Amino acid sequence: MTDLTISLNLPRDLLGALNIPESQLPRQILEILALELFRQQRISAGKAAELLGLSKLSFIELLAQNQIPYFTETPDELAAEVEAVEPLLGA
Repeated sequence: MTDLTISLNLPRDLLGALNIPESQLPRQILEILALELFRQQRISAGKAAELLGLSKLSFIELLAQNQIPYFTETPDELAAEVEAVEPLLGA
């Protein structure tokens, strides 16, 4: 993956809203971007984890910390998927 460097002009008081040191701002912005792209279903959990240099499990834990569900299917949709797979598993 090739990196792209961008420059942003942000209000200084934004640091107060994020409650982080300025040195952590690039990482925090990348994290927010990855979480939002995942939430919008524009990238997979695996891609988001890769962007952040995390394992998929660590990314799933990050989702939980930010109250973002990993599974977006309803219980009925999940049950239908299980039913569809069961014949393939011989269940």
